Amino acid sequence: MKKLIFTVFALTTSLLAVAQSPTDTTAMRHVTIESIEVIPEATRVKGMLLLNKDVQYELEGAVDNMYNFKYEIAEKQFKSIRRRYPEHPLPYFLMGLSQWWKIVPTNIQTLQHDDLFFAYMDSTIQKAEKMYDEDSKDFEASFFLAAAYGFTARLHSERSNWRKATVASKRSLEYMERAKAGNGLSPEFLFGEALFNYYSVWIHEEYPMLRPVLAFFPNGDKRLGLKQLRYVANTGFYTGTESKTFLMKIYANEEGNMAEALKVSQDLALKYPDNAYFQRFYARLLFVQGHFTRAERISQDILSKLAQRKPGYEAVSGRYASYILGYINQNKYRDFDKAKKHYQDAIMYAEMSNERESGYFVNSYLNLARIANHEKDIATAKQYYTVVLQQSEDKKSANYKEAKKYLKDHRKAGKPVKRG
Repeated sequence: MKKLIFTVFALTTSLLAVAQSPTDTTAMRHVTIESIEVIPEATRVKGMLLLNKDVQYELEGAVDNMYNFKYEIAEKQFKSIRRRYPEHPLPYFLMGLSQWWKIVPTNIQTLQHDDLFFAYMDSTIQKAEKMYDEDSKDFEASFFLAAAYGFTARLHSERSNWRKATVASKRSLEYMERAKAGNGLSPEFLFGEALFNYYSVWIHEEYPMLRPVLAFFPNGDKRLGLKQLRYVANTGFYTGTESKTFLMKIYANEEGNMAEALKVSQDLALKYPDNAYFQRFYARLLFVQGHFTRAERISQDILSKLAQRKPGYEAVSGRYASYILGYINQNKYRDFDKAKKHYQDAIMYAEMSNERESGYFVNSYLNLARIANHEKDIATAKQYYTVVLQQSEDKKSANYKEAKKYLKDHRKAGKPVKRG
């Protein structure tokens, strides 16, 4: 929660800076998909790499390889574009994005790719700034500056580098305003505005204490933001998959629209079957909506790829898959031996990724306690319930109350051994 509050603070600080800019961007903020109020000059459109269909055709396989975690193949193709366009920010941004997707499967925990990620984003900014210095109305340059600063801010906030995150966020939003002139030419330019429209309102709704500050910000439109994200998801080449990723998370976590989240998740998981992040998100959505057969199949596939040490398949994915299989074996097949093995694996993976606060960690112990109790092993059940009691942050939660009641009711049945 502390990290989220600081991230929100960084965003709101940067939004305030944009709101105080003397540039009047009211017309650009209300550009819609159907009606384009600002048409860029043809001379500025000609030669834009973002709109070059030949380059898109050449890069299509590379972008798909990146999202399917075939990093080495994708980066060779990106470097080929860099050799041909060494002064353009596009290949450097794609190389940076490839580093980002090496970080994502670890829940942004691994640090080993940070230096290379920041280096590529810095190169993107350097190349784009040169274009921008030559022509301050070059909205392709503004797009890459907004994107590179945005991703840079995102990782800085994850690393609790709040000052750097705030500065990068401010710059990202400033250039996003300038890039909006290209909204009518390509969905790529609409991506940043879509996120701004949605999250500026979401922050207002979810964090009432920030409303006095938000009153100074440009107005957002959450419904329009979702509409724009759907449009970019369906039509964007470079930003289409990123838009789908945000849509999936927004539907699942912010909107509570699990049916739509599942649709988007399924689309991503089927298109990129070796993307551990998409696979585990899909498995979780299947699981929580009761599609156990498909959830079981995807979870088994995740563990198989983890055993093969495929890129991106790490302890985080193992925790998801193991818990799902533990629950299915416990409640569908009543195979308690398999269930216990999977729950113990889920606990192991949670400890490996330092995520003992996760729900799957606590619930694995809870279900192990229930199985032990079912098998009349009261002493073991008490051991597991003791961990549940210790690890449950919410003392009003059902898990905490169940553990407390069990230990109270069975306090004479043997002394529990502390674990966890």
